[in-house]
Amino acid sequence: MDHLLGGLAANPALPPGLVDRLIGTADADTASSLADRADLSPAQALALARRFGDEVAVHLAYAGRLPAATVDPLAWPGAALALLDTGAGRPEWARRFAADLAVGRREKLAACPGLPPDVLETLAGDADPRVVTELGMGTTVPATAALLARHPHAEVRRAAAINTRTPAAGLAALLTGEGLAPARRCAVCDQEEVPFVYEPSCPRPDCVLRPGASCDGSHASTVHETRMFALRNPMTPVAAAVRFVRHPSPLLRRELAARPDLPAEACEVLAADADPGVRAALAGNPAAGEVVIRALAADRGHDVRRCLAHHPRIPWDVLARVARTTRIGPVLLPAIAAAGAAEVEELAASAEPLLRMLLAERRDLPHAVLDALAADPDAKVAKAVAPHPGLPGEALHAMVRRHGDQVAARVSANPDAPPGLLERLARQERPVRKALREIARHPRATAAALTACLSDPRARRLAAAHPALPPRVVVELLADDDPQVGAAAAANPSLPRAEMVRLVAPLSATPYLTTP
Repeated sequence: MDHLLGGLAANPALPPGLVDRLIGTADADTASSLADRADLSPAQALALARRFGDEVAVHLAYAGRLPAATVDPLAWPGAALALLDTGAGRPEWARRFAADLAVGRREKLAACPGLPPDVLETLAGDADPRVVTELGMGTTVPATAALLARHPHAEVRRAAAINTRTPAAGLAALLTGEGLAPARRCAVCDQEEVPFVYEPSCPRPDCVLRPGASCDGSHASTVHETRMFALRNPMTPVAAAVRFVRHPSPLLRRELAARPDLPAEACEVLAADADPGVRAALAGNPAAGEVVIRALAADRGHDVRRCLAHHPRIPWDVLARVARTTRIGPVLLPAIAAAGAAEVEELAASAEPLLRMLLAERRDLPHAVLDALAADPDAKVAKAVAPHPGLPGEALHAMVRRHGDQVAARVSANPDAPPGLLERLARQERPVRKALREIARHPRATAAALTACLSDPRARRLAAAHPALPPRVVVELLADDDPQVGAAAAANPSLPRAEMVRLVAPLSATPYLTTP
């Protein structure tokens, strides 16, 4: 029954009076569904928060359903922090939480944007490094980020290396260590005797150390992670970053290889790197020029070639060569997306079906190109173009006649697929299961098509929520053996009102009703 009430709570057609009844009788799971309702009134939101307390109040605060005037930070501290996090809280709350004895609340406050200067100062000087770490990661004030980049705790410095508001000079110092006093503590030596190396098979259930954590007094693993994040940070000066082009750590070289501001000389060095992960990171980097691209096209690493296919300026002949030997998948590649009108015509007329297939992933093709790709004799091309909006129904029918089951699922995903075609694909003797799942969620699916989708367990869950499913069938699915199917049926707006009342009827009346 609980799963049915959870589904009913999300039903957009549920009358306000029954919403009130559920607010007064719901369990925590149902309350979460109620809190997500778009039509929840202010009175209902407040009643829900009062009944379930801070946990649900947090949910409602993030959804914009609880104004600050209705929130008491002593009774609902989580909701008050949620409002501060969304910029809707009160400054006096921030000052109160900055002095809160609960570390978790100070930590949550430190992640909030737009804090008053005095609160930032208090948090920056907090005795608990977890609080200061959170501030270092999220503060938008460059002066605060610069201060925390020099903090004596290595975890705080690591957080500052992530923050794009940390000034360039601070990031360069975190990366190279120059002009920066060594950190005094890290998360490892805070709780372990050094030297210490974290064992991947650590049996302690409460262990919070990250994999690879180690400290011999130099905070080695945290310093290494700090450098990784500094290399990843686009505000770190490239002049400091390129000094790591031959660093012994392949993880650092991988971060460097992904930087779009790399000079050509660094790209050439990294293209010959012994680590395939470095070469893969470079392969998709816009900084890599044509010479490097062509060199990497001959790379034996599959990931290198796959990443190369995503390079925004890969030449078409190289892309064709890479596509023949690499699984790229149904994805719109950057170079294809950026192709101009003349290049689109060239790709559409290419003798290489793989290039036509990749072009067909675009969803803004001119009608002439779209019609040509829809009529393509190669099933790979037709399958790629099948979901394109604007394809006429006859073209989709012809595609299915020509290629059959190979294109059925993607034709079914086309938003303009005719209802009759969806019904035909769903009701054929051996329907394609992936097609059934697309049809089950399709807004143009007919009752007959949806009924046929019920034969597939995954499609059944989708079809049970479809408003075009006959009400009689929706009611029957409430008793389905699969609780997800029953919940979906309860959430279906086509569920008869009498059934909604029946589901709520066993629940006792409560004083939390907000609608007469």
